[in-house]
Amino acid sequence: MPTYITLYNWTEKGIKDVKDAPARIRASIKSVEAAGGKVLGVYLTMGKYDLVAITEARNDETISAALLATGMQGNVRSTTLKAFTVEQFTKILKKLP
Repeated sequence: MPTYITLYNWTEKGIKDVKDAPARIRASIKSVEAAGGKVLGVYLTMGKYDLVAITEARNDETISAALLATGMQGNVRSTTLKAFTVEQFTKILKKLP
């Protein structure tokens, strides 16, 4: 399954209700799993981003739907990166001229 790294920042609503964040995170994990994905980890971080999640999903559409559903709640804004393993990177490089 493809791997995705999502960087989150709290919105004003999200930071105001930050004490509820663990429950929201657990609900989001269940939503991803119900769609056939797998959350490998969610981390509170310091610096430019407030949270980081590492997720696997069947395809881009599956993760996009899960991220849109999370965003609709209004607690976070996200940036998602599609990640490639070293093996996948090696295959990509072999396609170069």
